[in-house]
Amino acid sequence: MKVEDFDFDLPEELIAQTPLLYRAESRLMTIDHSSGQIEHQTFYDLLHILQAGDTLVLNNTRVIPARLFGVKLDTGAKVEVLLLKQEEKDVWEALVKPAKRIKVGTVIQFGDGQLLAECLAELPDGGRKIQFRYEGIFNEHLDRLGQMPLPPYIREQLEDRERYQTVYAKHEGSAAAPTAGLHFTEEILTKLQEKGVEIVYVTLHVGLGTFRPVQAETVTEHVMHAEYYQLSDQAAQVLQKAKLEKRRVIAVGTTSARTLETIARDNQGVFVAASGWTDIFIYPGYSFQAIDGLLTNFHLPKSTLVMLVSALAGKDLIMEAYKEAVQQRYRFFSFGDAMLIL
Repeated sequence: MKVEDFDFDLPEELIAQTPLLYRAESRLMTIDHSSGQIEHQTFYDLLHILQAGDTLVLNNTRVIPARLFGVKLDTGAKVEVLLLKQEEKDVWEALVKPAKRIKVGTVIQFGDGQLLAECLAELPDGGRKIQFRYEGIFNEHLDRLGQMPLPPYIREQLEDRERYQTVYAKHEGSAAAPTAGLHFTEEILTKLQEKGVEIVYVTLHVGLGTFRPVQAETVTEHVMHAEYYQLSDQAAQVLQKAKLEKRRVIAVGTTSARTLETIARDNQGVFVAASGWTDIFIYPGYSFQAIDGLLTNFHLPKSTLVMLVSALAGKDLIMEAYKEAVQQRYRFFSFGDAMLIL
């Protein structure tokens, strides 16, 4: 299976540069993967599409202001640092630009010098292991000096940081937002619960894989980077009860889907409390054990995310849906419209 098989033509003007004024006013394409039927609706229609007994699973990770701009302490040369994964206290895996200037032992100064970082190791593809030095509380320095790590295809500045957070964001640690959840408002979540839809939260901190394109020629050659996940005992019990009663489990976002599929894979199809690192790679041919449906955004050509939705709905149907989304002028990527596969 070639990576090129998941390519499609996308006009640049369809890449959403800013969020809509109101989160839930996005469009919603619905796909019935058994019949192949495609319909065009609005996100508010989710209140009618989901039924009592459905279990909706959301990723409550919170994005940190992970993009830092500093200078090399010895030369004053400008450096950009994107934090990706915390390995231990004050030690992070990061992407740095320009990477060739940052060697082991290089010290980077941020702001007024109250926050410093030393390079501990060089990693592939511009990655570095760095250790921070500071006084006080690290997150306060990060809030003061950091910027939200918007994807490279978004060139507009974000005036309100919270628009790159879900309304239910709770546990800090992501280098990117679980963007399928950006459409939800507290009102919609409340109305779904009043209707009898169960809401369950998982945590997966979105990391390195989000920023790395697939460079392999064949799908199976690509290696996913690991991301930290956690599912509580209470959430696992709700999910397992739904599964035993044959009620639908619908993941919001590929991050929630990957978390649930990791846990089901590792526990013979049973939902249990779990935490750890997952590098699960889902592409056509994969047999889903955890989810019955997926709410997601429209993804980059040739990305692992397009491969995941193709595994669930079928590649031909997804390519047809994406072609129709372009024709219908849907908004793509992080701040774009949504797709529901049932």
